[in-house]
Amino acid sequence: MNRFIIADSAKCIGCRTCEVACVVSHQANQDCAALSPKAFSARIWVVKSGSFTTAVTCHHCEDAPCANVCPAGAISRVSGRVYVEQSLCIGCKSCMLACPYGAISVMMTDNGVQALKCDLCGHREDGPACVAACPTQALYCMTPAELERLSGERRLRTALAIQTGDKTRDYAPCSPQARSTSSARIFTPASIFSGSGT
Repeated sequence: MNRFIIADSAKCIGCRTCEVACVVSHQANQDCAALSPKAFSARIWVVKSGSFTTAVTCHHCEDAPCANVCPAGAISRVSGRVYVEQSLCIGCKSCMLACPYGAISVMMTDNGVQALKCDLCGHREDGPACVAACPTQALYCMTPAELERLSGERRLRTALAIQTGDKTRDYAPCSPQARSTSSARIFTPASIFSGSGT
């Protein structure tokens, strides 16, 4: 399963520090003073709409539409991420059209046409630069283990809500200690099919 970056819009303040960190991380001279508008090519974008702000980036899809449509085979899965081999990119923009998140841009650089998307900062030992730089910790690199843990918590909360008939239950993460088992019922195969619980 691929890793990906997730943004918490409740924590995002729209400062664009993640964009700057991304650009600096991907340039030869990793210095903010070397940035220029022409060379500012972030692989994460802060989106603002009214009072709402969040960061958008590649989700490193398991069945990545961008990789599926690339006629040059420039996009593939490498080490738990969806990666663009720039030397193969022909700049056709098919990946831009296929991406459901709008997380790929194609631009002309000094090295020719390049498709730019999040590469999870594969060149950094400390992981994605945007995650490390976010002053409000609104970005998080989701790993397969963490995703499975969260899914398990949600399955448990859903099962408890169904069992108790609670249709208004908040599905935000909760700790196991917060659960009440006083109303738990024991189900047997017979009671499941007959509709009763003991």
